[in-house]
Amino acid sequence: MTHPADRLAFDRAMVTQPVWNRFNTAAETIGLDENVLLHAGPAFTDTTHITQPVLNSACVAAVYEGLAAGFDAAEAMIHAGEIVLKPAQDHGVVTPLAAVVSASMPLHLVYDAWRGKIRAFAPINGGIRPSLRSGLRTQAVLEHIRWLNTRVRDALQAGIGEGIALVPLAADGLRGGDDCHGFTPVAGTALVEEIRGRSRGGIADDEVAEFMAASPSLFLNLWMAATKCMMVAAEGVSGSGLITAAGGNGRDCGIQIAGLPGRWFTAPADAPRGDLGAHPPDRALGAIGDSAVVDCFGLGAIAFAHSPKQRSAMADYLPDNLDALSRDLTVGAHPYFRGLDQGLGCSVRQAATLEAAPIISLGILDRNGIEGRIGGGVFSLPAEVCSEAVDALSAAAPRKSNLVQ
Repeated sequence: MTHPADRLAFDRAMVTQPVWNRFNTAAETIGLDENVLLHAGPAFTDTTHITQPVLNSACVAAVYEGLAAGFDAAEAMIHAGEIVLKPAQDHGVVTPLAAVVSASMPLHLVYDAWRGKIRAFAPINGGIRPSLRSGLRTQAVLEHIRWLNTRVRDALQAGIGEGIALVPLAADGLRGGDDCHGFTPVAGTALVEEIRGRSRGGIADDEVAEFMAASPSLFLNLWMAATKCMMVAAEGVSGSGLITAAGGNGRDCGIQIAGLPGRWFTAPADAPRGDLGAHPPDRALGAIGDSAVVDCFGLGAIAFAHSPKQRSAMADYLPDNLDALSRDLTVGAHPYFRGLDQGLGCSVRQAATLEAAPIISLGILDRNGIEGRIGGGVFSLPAEVCSEAVDALSAAAPRKSNLVQ
């Protein structure tokens, strides 16, 4: 039986229509200070706890931003507190794996077209080239960011038109075998075709067109922002345990819930379970990335029933009761997903009752920050973060007075 507050929060999320309609910089959209960088997951307790891949990406972003002349100088500024790292989701931003966001970076702006005031943001996905999300400290990553945030941004901007609704693309992707997280070729192709068709004369930059065609993950960052937009719509419903934020920073993972917005419930982040090839298990970084919002929304790993390719690839690492978890952890259906038998909206109350938690599909990074992505796998959100959130809801509930009125 779904708690009424969870149902109300879910309904608010489901009547949201996320539409991508433009780019703005982080400084313009959220007033991000020049010396602040945003990372995935909950906050680091201090600079000595910043995981190496995030530190690498922060150094590259600092040079991109002009805060430091080189990567080593940037690292010294971070440890000295001159450059500050903060959680992206606390600012309405979602960012994948080890990618960080700086003030002048262009962000996809996704807003609720039905009410207009709710917005969420995400950087452009780096695709198949050396990218910031891989957690590498190299000149190639820096050069790719510069190209991505100019030529690729310009081509994408030219094809937005009046705006692109994202839920229909996700629904079509799910029907075509996507999981809307680690596997998005159907939705990704549809997105590129939409952009091409809306661009006068098509995509004029041949290099960018080739990059976009080979990078179905371009859709992922937009879908992360769309998911976050729907989650933001659910925030503030008193007593609700609907998950509205989820992510990891490589050291800790955590969630937020609708009834207690802005408060992280965290636990140490184990590494995802997956095939690491020739790499030993101790090279795997703990769970990282804000893309966990997709799975805690009810897609990604929890929707592998619709993605046979992903289910087969991850079969050795999935719980036997995955389909039951998908049904029992979620609250209801979105109108666009009806007919797919896919529940959405994960509740910590339901998770605590089951003594389980959402399963999340994630890329696996080299914890040493040397080789970037070394595999892919699945991560079980620690059940204790859900139980802690339920306890916090109980503690925050108004107490009934014993006085006779």
